[in-house]
Amino acid sequence: MDAYGHVNNVVFLRYLEEARIDFLFRPEKDFKQGSVVARHEIDYKRQLVHRHTPVDIELWVTQIRAASFTISYEVKDGDVVYVRASTVIVPFDFATQRPRRITAEEREFLEEYQDDDTEEAVAA
Repeated sequence: MDAYGHVNNVVFLRYLEEARIDFLFRPEKDFKQGSVVARHEIDYKRQLVHRHTPVDIELWVTQIRAASFTISYEVKDGDVVYVRASTVIVPFDFATQRPRRITAEEREFLEEYQDDDTEEAVAA
């Protein structure tokens, strides 16, 4: 919470990070070879005041390229949307300190959650 009594913008980034980690590092499917965030874009729609009840974060994949992918999010409570955001993620080889291509297994996983105008989203 910031001085105005609402959830601070940095906290929203943490919320998105937690949802993204839960999504990408599931025990049965994960990005074991590593990845890094290349870009965040956040549109704040409404202020979220401090409260003890959780908010929902829906996420889905909006773009898959050879060496990056984009995850989009909505932080919401029912029909009330507080934030719409997206993150560009680059698969990364930490041994060589260079970006890498998405593996076939990673692509297959991401395609399961790709938005093909069907509004399929993952509740996190």
